[in-house]
Amino acid sequence: MRTLVLGADGRLGSNVVAAARDRGWTVRGTVRSDPADPPVHCDEFDVRDADRAAAVLDDAAPELVVNCTATVDVDGCERDPERARAVNGRAPGSLAGACAERGVPFVHVSTDYVFDGRASEPYDESAEPNPLQEYGESKLAGERAVRDAGGETLVARLSFVYGTHGFSGELTGFPAWVRDELAAGTAVPLFTDQRVTPTRAGQAAATLLGLAAAEARGTYHVAARSCVTPREFGALIAERLGVDPGLVDAGSMGDADREAARPRDTCLDVSRVEATLGRDQPTLAEDLAAIDGALAASVDEH
Repeated sequence: MRTLVLGADGRLGSNVVAAARDRGWTVRGTVRSDPADPPVHCDEFDVRDADRAAAVLDDAAPELVVNCTATVDVDGCERDPERARAVNGRAPGSLAGACAERGVPFVHVSTDYVFDGRASEPYDESAEPNPLQEYGESKLAGERAVRDAGGETLVARLSFVYGTHGFSGELTGFPAWVRDELAAGTAVPLFTDQRVTPTRAGQAAATLLGLAAAEARGTYHVAARSCVTPREFGALIAERLGVDPGLVDAGSMGDADREAARPRDTCLDVSRVEATLGRDQPTLAEDLAAIDGALAASVDEH
């Protein structure tokens, strides 16, 4: 399948490229600026440029488009809401519309931050969004713009994304930061009053393509089955690294001085994706086991 990955050099996009190549699909990507030694052809592209989008689509002639582009700096979105709305809100609708005109299925990646975190149970796809900050507002606007564009669309909400980069194999995100702090013998204060269902980028990429191959449409939650606090996540990392778990301290969201509000509990119900693909989503422990090599290699370097 000819696949175009928008934002191909990011944490998730690079893994979508790798997963598509593993399937034997023909892959092309877009990037904001040239990455170092990309494994596929990549076009420079700003998602806000509708004319350029049309040209890229016509040149690549994809059979599937996966949109991994976004501005994900939560506090940065609070400082520059117009950029957030343009990149996260309006651009996805324009891209989905261009794909609809060409009869190309469009997969769009969203976030658990469309929710306010006040529910008592994990959020399923029918839950009513109510974002607390500009980032969540802009991502919700993007979801709605994609659905309103018509055509064959799939919106996937991810949470707390981490993993190895699909091009370099380098560990990125929360585990990399925790590993570095622990390797230096530094105590790591992690929240005990926030709960998330972490999403490993490599697993999410494979799931997105599995859904695309199954011609799934609508909204899906893609994450681990485990609902955990950041402290519990950090303790699992310490355990896998054989590091003193006492270095993982208890912290509170109230201790962090941040511009944008964060939801306290955005655990996602993954029942729908499990039913569609006929398999369980992994636990957090299973996802961490999948990146053991990157964790161990990184620790050895310290």
